[in-house]
Amino acid sequence: MNFVKRAALSLWARKSRTLITLATFLAISVMVLAGVLIDHGTARAEQSVKRSVGAEVDLNQDLSKIGAGSGGGFQAPSIAAATVDKIGALPQVQSYTYTTFDRAFLSGGATLVAGGPPSPGGANDNSTMDLAVRDSSGLPNFRSGQLTLVSGAPIGPADHDKHEVLIEERLAEKNHLRVGDKLTLIGNDEKTTAVFTVSGIFRDSRATSDSDPDYEISPANMLYTTLGGLTALGSESDGPLSVSNATFILRDADAQNAFKAGAKQVAGSALDPFSLDVNTKAIQQMTGPLGSIRGTATLAMWLMALAGAAVLALLANLAVKQRRKEYGVLLAMGEKKSKLIGQQILEIAAVAILAVGLSSLIAPGLTQSAGQWLLGRDATAAKQKIAAWKPPPPGSTGLGQGIDPNDQPVPNADPVDKITVALDPANLLAVGGVGLGIGLLATAIPATALLRLSPRTILTKGK
Repeated sequence: MNFVKRAALSLWARKSRTLITLATFLAISVMVLAGVLIDHGTARAEQSVKRSVGAEVDLNQDLSKIGAGSGGGFQAPSIAAATVDKIGALPQVQSYTYTTFDRAFLSGGATLVAGGPPSPGGANDNSTMDLAVRDSSGLPNFRSGQLTLVSGAPIGPADHDKHEVLIEERLAEKNHLRVGDKLTLIGNDEKTTAVFTVSGIFRDSRATSDSDPDYEISPANMLYTTLGGLTALGSESDGPLSVSNATFILRDADAQNAFKAGAKQVAGSALDPFSLDVNTKAIQQMTGPLGSIRGTATLAMWLMALAGAAVLALLANLAVKQRRKEYGVLLAMGEKKSKLIGQQILEIAAVAILAVGLSSLIAPGLTQSAGQWLLGRDATAAKQKIAAWKPPPPGSTGLGQGIDPNDQPVPNADPVDKITVALDPANLLAVGGVGLGIGLLATAIPATALLRLSPRTILTKGK
């Protein structure tokens, strides 16, 4: 009788031991497959986040390179809008926008929304911040949903030379303004006047009493105008238009390096005082829970694999001891020891293959439920931590109160709270390889015992 047939008969005859081995292998396979599925699922979710966030590159001022102005004070760097237009024309760029700003005064009877921080020029001077933009829909706050256009149309590249303005709905309600109405603004020189058409009304999710972190005014009083409109108010009138920052939306997040190289080539030294940054802080904030459950699943997978290998090794060793007389008879009949070892391996492999097949039916649903529960728990904890963060009091760095401003959460970058697991043939191959590897490892020690067997000793002394 060949050893393959003997292995099949042995498995059938020793049903209890076969079932115990199958259960052990099944537990190992389910845990290993669950770990693989969670690892791949979290990797896909992280890649999705990186592609959505990483496709946005911001041109920001490098504060370490701020130089002294002609008056002896420090002057923030700026870059010509024409240079940014050259960067925006690179093949990697899908769309782009840039901004510049100056103080503007409401005129013609219009007043600011009360209840917020003082205006840039002090209390009751009716001035606010005018942020001129090339394409308002490309601004990070509009793209993230913090700002939502509730009526009208956004400011676009085609509106460059028009006098159009976007206003927040609280400011619109206070001054009874609607889309199409006129709003008169006075420039920072307090002399130059221009009339703007309200092209759109937006909603800012922040409270009136909040202070915008960049411009230190109430979000309800922020104005967004066209670049030509800001020029008409006297800003940038003595030279070419320059901007302080820009946002580029790439066609492919993986093209970041090519884009940065191209930007340096077309901008030259004008780019030196600036940095091109991907919002890595937002990526870390969104993917934090994914890394947590991946670590938990990986640890559980390895612990289960090691424990399972130990149990299988014990079962295989006991099987050799229980079947010593059987092996003695076979050896006395001229059977080769290599075939006895092959029979042991074949029995383990048959059970392992069956366990992997069963795990492919059990693991996906179980992993989806368990992974979603773990991710939901960690994501909820992360969201609570974000909600609990409070900025330092005005005029304070927060260090004295134990508050690190660098820990400020990124708005509209909620931690990922959903995961989808999907089984593919590569997963089964990986689990099958691990299962067979564990099985071979578990039979290694008993195999050495088989090599030392002597049929004469077994049959005469039972050893």
